[in-house]
Amino acid sequence: MSHVGVPRGTVRKRRSLALLTTGVLTIPVLAGCSSGGEETSRGVPQDIAPAARQAVSDGSTVNWAVDALPATFNAFQADADSATTRITGALLPSLFPMDASGQPKLNPDYLESAKIIEREPKQVVLYKLNQQAVWSDGREIGAPDFVAQWRALSGKDSAFWTARNSGYERIEKIERGADDLQVRVTFSKPYADWRSLFSPLYPKEVTGSPDAFNDGARTTLKNTAGPFVLRSVSKAKGTVTLARNPRWWGDKAKLDTLVFRAVAAGDRTQALADGTVDVADIDASTADRIALARRDRGNNGQPLAHGPGSETTPAAALRSWALAHGSDEEAAEIAQAAREKNRKAVVAYTAEQKGLRDFVVRKSLEPAYTQLALNGESGPLADDRVRRAVARALDREELARTVLGPLGLPAKPLGSHLALAGQPGYKDGSGALGDQNTEEAQALLADAGWTRGGAVQPPKDTKAGSEAEKKGAKGDAPGTAEDAEKEAAEGTKGDEEAKSEKAENERKTEQGGERKTERNGEGNGEGNGEEEKAEKKTGQDGEGSTAGSEKPGGEKSGSEKAEGEKADRASEDSAASRDEGLYIVGQDNKPGAHAPAHAVSTGGVSAVHVLAPARTAAVQSAALLRQAGALGEDGAVAAQDKQPGGAAGAYAPVGTAAPAPAAAKGQLGKDGKALTLRFVLPSGPGSQSLRSVGDKIAVMLEKIGIGTEIIKVPDESYFKDHVASGAYDLALYSWPATAYPATDGRPIYAKPEPATDGSLLVEQNYTRVGTDHIDQLFDQAAAELDEKAARELMKQADARIWAAAGSIPLFQRPQLVAVDKKLANVGAFGFAAPRYQDIGFKNRQAAGSPADRKK
Repeated sequence: MSHVGVPRGTVRKRRSLALLTTGVLTIPVLAGCSSGGEETSRGVPQDIAPAARQAVSDGSTVNWAVDALPATFNAFQADADSATTRITGALLPSLFPMDASGQPKLNPDYLESAKIIEREPKQVVLYKLNQQAVWSDGREIGAPDFVAQWRALSGKDSAFWTARNSGYERIEKIERGADDLQVRVTFSKPYADWRSLFSPLYPKEVTGSPDAFNDGARTTLKNTAGPFVLRSVSKAKGTVTLARNPRWWGDKAKLDTLVFRAVAAGDRTQALADGTVDVADIDASTADRIALARRDRGNNGQPLAHGPGSETTPAAALRSWALAHGSDEEAAEIAQAAREKNRKAVVAYTAEQKGLRDFVVRKSLEPAYTQLALNGESGPLADDRVRRAVARALDREELARTVLGPLGLPAKPLGSHLALAGQPGYKDGSGALGDQNTEEAQALLADAGWTRGGAVQPPKDTKAGSEAEKKGAKGDAPGTAEDAEKEAAEGTKGDEEAKSEKAENERKTEQGGERKTERNGEGNGEGNGEEEKAEKKTGQDGEGSTAGSEKPGGEKSGSEKAEGEKADRASEDSAASRDEGLYIVGQDNKPGAHAPAHAVSTGGVSAVHVLAPARTAAVQSAALLRQAGALGEDGAVAAQDKQPGGAAGAYAPVGTAAPAPAAAKGQLGKDGKALTLRFVLPSGPGSQSLRSVGDKIAVMLEKIGIGTEIIKVPDESYFKDHVASGAYDLALYSWPATAYPATDGRPIYAKPEPATDGSLLVEQNYTRVGTDHIDQLFDQAAAELDEKAARELMKQADARIWAAAGSIPLFQRPQLVAVDKKLANVGAFGFAAPRYQDIGFKNRQAAGSPADRKK
């Protein structure tokens, strides 16, 4: 669903990139191999409720949720997306789809055989087509379709607007074989990944001319060759409807129609509950809702112990009733409205839970992994020692547990950039970089010149006109050595006095800001509903509440306030410093932040407007971060982003003292500059798990003296405006699995080359980190026709990529799919491509109960 990945169209489609930010967060068991281990890993199996075809009923319709209607049905165009892949998979030939182990497997519906028949002097592959394979217009699938697609994707004709040509540029010619069912492909140079070609295969009517290729297949596909045909596209309804292909020669599709329906991630719980969709990728919160619904099936109509109103205490319920039936008519009206609003919310939630009982959650691991990207183009991370230090500071097992543990999925970190656990080429190559080790990470930073006192030391190469030079110009010209020592001593004393005065001013300002924040926070807390307003009006001010509970408006009892003050004094600045480095991009709309969201002028220099929390808020933030770490949810700021307002005092008003200098917090520095990295994260509601991982990474880096400025940006601009453009130091996004790492992996890890205008040509290597040796290993593997030898070359390349420390694989993404419990052969597919013709509802006898739900 909404995980962050790389947008399709930037590299090979289908096996390439998908920016699901918002990983998403839409991401294997990385078992078995220790560092340097052999191919002994086993992946998580798919979860699709497999059933024999005879156990599946004929007929019916299935509604399948997709993120949005596809921008194009041409999978080779730059704006093709996951919906394009999903839909074309049911309509067009795929010659070698991936199987459950992540390997390409010959598809007998289209091919009788395909193999290399000559290696010298040139590689020749002979395809023998299934003699029954025809397009929906009745024409045989044959060599003309292969030729047209090769010419469109070879890159030789710029009139074809293609997003990729990997492999097609190596083809020298395509000929008819001994008969019309044979296609002979000759390569100009060896190509190991030849099975990746011609999938999906389009009819020559689409690929035969630039106009047809560029525009003809964007909104429709008139000629197809799958178990389904395209019946209609409705932008108004947000649906793409497929129907059985009457000319399909393979196993007849069990469904009459298959409808792909655009449903946003945030609307899927409701869509499932009201029966709008039968299959949908979901997040962990919706999965929890479904689990609770099934658990509550036998509660005999009793009120649910979760959802709206479930946390209302008896005392609070009694107080609400008293207000609603009190003598103050205005207060009673407000309280009655609040009670009615809560009643409706409970009714709606209960109805949703009842609808969700018809679903199950099928889970596996998505064929994609989340990585931490380190931008090595400039700044501190241009130094490989700093990149390696960042990598050595990470506890990748803890990060994997944060995302996968709560879902009941095996939580082991990924050990390869080029294969996932369960694939035959998988080997844990992380040993080339080393395991987590705080001491060694600190040693790497020290070797790179980053020290504890470096943030307050002036640069060694101070230039003319600098502050240091101006300061020296105020005194007399240098005299004797004694004079120099005296001046140095006086300067040190002055610095210390200035620091002391500054610290005192900050302390006073901070205290004032805290008092101001607390005053501003009263009555504006998250818990202020209409009942609380009525309660204030009657002057009860919390009477009848249980001991130690919060008063209306967020004011705490005396014991809690004392505990908070104690926490203020005892807590370190570490958690606060992370929040003090938090930048919110765009409108903030946070309590206490009413100033215009423009840059603040500081000494004539434009500066980013930083919202700095007061000390009380820092303690609250630290507690929320600890809670997020335990529950795998988002941190304090992200939790507030989900709804207007936030906890009182979570943000200090304008004028609050700025964060303490980095040196005061033990942060490393060099030449007067603190070691702080820009950590860009998506802000959307589907990216909670990514932000939780980001929070944990920030804590890990803080332990070795590296600060982070967390920059939260809208999902739609996260990749284009930050990752792809290089406007980040650290970022989290995902890459999909591939059966062809030599082809698909090269543009991701290729060494950037300088362009004629002075910029860098990075292809898809958004970390800007690469070496000539890595490029050579990819090239050798792509030309190596011995599969075992090619895998060994890829393992060597992976070890080199680890050592370069530009990309740190973290974990394979979870795959959670809500499915109508009566459906078979659909769910969390893992590596494998769906067999659409086998999907359907179980026979009533097989299901064990009458399937009376109308489809």
